[in-house]
Amino acid sequence: MDAGAALQTARTRAGLSQAQLAARTGTSQATISAYENGSKQPSVATFSRLLASTGTRLSVEPMARSVVEPSRAELKRAGETLAQVIALAEALPHEPERELRYPRLAA
Repeated sequence: MDAGAALQTARTRAGLSQAQLAARTGTSQATISAYENGSKQPSVATFSRLLASTGTRLSVEPMARSVVEPSRAELKRAGETLAQVIALAEALPHEPERELRYPRLAA
């Protein structure tokens, strides 16, 4: 869940409108709306303050599994694939041609 969705969920669970939450936290309804729709991202301190105003709190918990670093072999394979994609892209015509130079497909 992203910050905007978490804020909206906390606000609706608390039975607050955006305007009511804005009044409680000393900000504008437009700012609350921008946070909820993702056009603005609150700082951690602001997000924590907004959540506290809804009766919830921000907490940090360990992930179920740790971040996996790719091996050197996986990085090499990904790099080779990227190089092949770039070579293919460079080989394709990049300026429009007046006539189609490829065979037409049968219907």
